[in-house]
Amino acid sequence: MPLSEHEQRLFEQIEQSLAEDPKFASAVRASDPRFHARRRLLLAVGVIAVGLALVVYGTVTELTLLGVAGFVVMLSAAAFAMRSHRKGQSPDLRVVGGTTSRRTRGRRMSFIDRLEERWRQRPEGHR
Repeated sequence: MPLSEHEQRLFEQIEQSLAEDPKFASAVRASDPRFHARRRLLLAVGVIAVGLALVVYGTVTELTLLGVAGFVVMLSAAAFAMRSHRKGQSPDLRVVGGTTSRRTRGRRMSFIDRLEERWRQRPEGHR
């Protein structure tokens, strides 16, 4: 249902007043999951660089244990970065009142869910 001209003007005034409020902008930014995901991603990139430095230093000084530890640090930071990137791509939807729910439309089905769906959709003669 389209808004009337009066409602559109009121909506634009509310939008402008909210855009000019620095406290509101920082509060919205602080609650945005994409902002936190981006920050975690940058942190993970820094830890990957530290892990790479440990691998190179461990290889040069022939300290195998240090090189392995650097590789483990790099691997775990890369996994953390991938998880943060996925969280940033599909943030939780927040409902007014504080409850959260995930999007279900783009959700991947597990192996068991796919098998159950195939079983339900099989032709009737193949039991």
